[in-house]
Amino acid sequence: MTEPPKTAEPPPAPGPAPGPAPGSTAADVPAPRTPAAVRRRAALAGTAVSALLILAIVFGSRLLRDFDSALLPYAVATVFLAFGVAYRYTVWVSAPGARRLFRQGWRSFFSVANFRRAPTALPKMIATYLGLQKFLGARSHARWAAHQLIFWGCLLAAAITFPLTWGWFTFTSATGSGPGYEMRIWGFKIIGFDALGILGWLMFHGLDIAAVLVIAGAVYFLRRRMKDRGAVTGQRFAYDLVPLIALVVISVTGLLLTFSSVFLHGGGYEFLAILHMVSVVFTLIYIPFGKFFHIVQRPAAVGMQLFKYTSRRTDEEVLACRRCHEPIDTAPYVENLKGTMRDLDLGFDEWAEYCPRCKRVLRGNAYLDHVKKGFR
Repeated sequence: MTEPPKTAEPPPAPGPAPGPAPGSTAADVPAPRTPAAVRRRAALAGTAVSALLILAIVFGSRLLRDFDSALLPYAVATVFLAFGVAYRYTVWVSAPGARRLFRQGWRSFFSVANFRRAPTALPKMIATYLGLQKFLGARSHARWAAHQLIFWGCLLAAAITFPLTWGWFTFTSATGSGPGYEMRIWGFKIIGFDALGILGWLMFHGLDIAAVLVIAGAVYFLRRRMKDRGAVTGQRFAYDLVPLIALVVISVTGLLLTFSSVFLHGGGYEFLAILHMVSVVFTLIYIPFGKFFHIVQRPAAVGMQLFKYTSRRTDEEVLACRRCHEPIDTAPYVENLKGTMRDLDLGFDEWAEYCPRCKRVLRGNAYLDHVKKGFR
């Protein structure tokens, strides 16, 4: 790694460790945490979240009265999922950079001043950054469309599967012989519908619709990872291909269950049900420790996007690059980046005051002066 560019500023005099940066508070100064302490905190957080989910399942299903014992493996997998997500999330936010991002994001989220300055900023960020994910469209419209198919398909499947697995949703026959059904949440009737009507078809085939969406998006990404040279070069089987294969297996086996019940009169249904259950359980347990974890991380970035957006809308000073004098970003954002670099003890937080192009030029010049020069 090259050294930071030399500036006219004198080096700091030796002395005690510096205190908080200007504009920061004592809460911004990271407390040193050992890996063992972080793991203990993460284990406690995972245990607490898992216990809360178990209580929610028990009470949400009216003391297991509405709980379907056939769905027990799925419910157990969601408890492990809760533990894994809480554990890894706690470890993630314990890192200096992520912790600063997390704190700054929540401050912006709950800031009354931000709401007064830009009342529509938060809904806009949630819609564009989480929902429509417009930042992906800048890379490729096809990749954006495929990602949207997977995103909305998985969201629809989770919205149906999780409450059913936990016993929160129940579908009961309104009459003994008619096609009328009632959907109940926590024992309370929400809506009645005809199982033979359009609403009934959508209710009972929602997972099939989600499966079709997911298959379309996953197949696109699988094809890209087999054909695109850039993707093939940097991909890892367990990290990049296993999630896509798992999504396809879950979706295909789910559709085969419907095919078996409708066209084969239940032929092979038990085998398909076990295969589908194994694939779902495996994927749920895999989520916290693989590529799917970015689903959990993404909402935390909304606060930082809100922080950047609101600071640009105000009269905050826009800092210029120290080399080319082109604008970089607002002073609060640059100071936040410098604070993260200080937290990491990188020793060259002044690099935050240079634009990306000048950073590349300075690194290239340093390479020519200090590395390649030695081979002449």
